[in-house]
Amino acid sequence: MDDSEIENYWIRARSQSRLTQLPGYLPQNMVEMVLPPAWSFGGTPEQADELLALVLDGRKTATVSALRDYDGAEALPQVGALGIVLDGAGHPRALLETTEVSVVPFDQVPAEHALAEGEGDGSLASWRETQERFFAACEGGFAPDMPVVLERFRVLHRA
Repeated sequence: MDDSEIENYWIRARSQSRLTQLPGYLPQNMVEMVLPPAWSFGGTPEQADELLALVLDGRKTATVSALRDYDGAEALPQVGALGIVLDGAGHPRALLETTEVSVVPFDQVPAEHALAEGEGDGSLASWRETQERFFAACEGGFAPDMPVVLERFRVLHRA
């Protein structure tokens, strides 16, 4: 990942997304000072590209993560937070804004969230099967009642 490439993307994205036009109670340069975190979906470069394509197509507007991954070193996602999504090669491709965040047990994730993730056939059963395999392969493993973080987002800018 090239930091200057991400910084250049951020300059273009914040301008084209009109993020520099903030309400009067915020200093005009506040957004310009803070570079959002850059990250990719999935656990492999191939998954990153596949899931990014779903985001750019408008099919993927949500994601899930294990609550245990937020061990105090990283804060839970917040509504209004921005993030730069990278492709599998580490290039910035989209600027996202978090629109909703909730924490629920895995076995209580609603069907609407599974559909918003945009993967597979969109069914809750298919989503659970895919996510169970993913979490089982991660440190900490899988449990049906494990707390997960549900996040909804919107695309503000595409590269």
